[in-house]
Amino acid sequence: MSTQTDRNMYDEVMEVLDKLRPFLQRDGGDCELVDVEDGIVKLKLVGACGSCPSSTITLKAGIERALTEEVEGVVEVQQVF
Repeated sequence: MSTQTDRNMYDEVMEVLDKLRPFLQRDGGDCELVDVEDGIVKLKLVGACGSCPSSTITLKAGIERALTEEVEGVVEVQQVF
């Protein structure tokens, strides 16, 4: 994180992820926020989500959609391993 804006966005992203986390945990998975920089959120999917064939759909259609709708400035979510 390079700027105050990135730090503020990081906190906002964490709040949204905390709302989404129960849905991931219900299926035996979770996610870890790795970084937020220039509107790009980097997440690591863990547990069942890390090896699930539907993880790309979860990441893009679920998590990315929620973050871009709820956190101003988020433009993309990328999975890191």
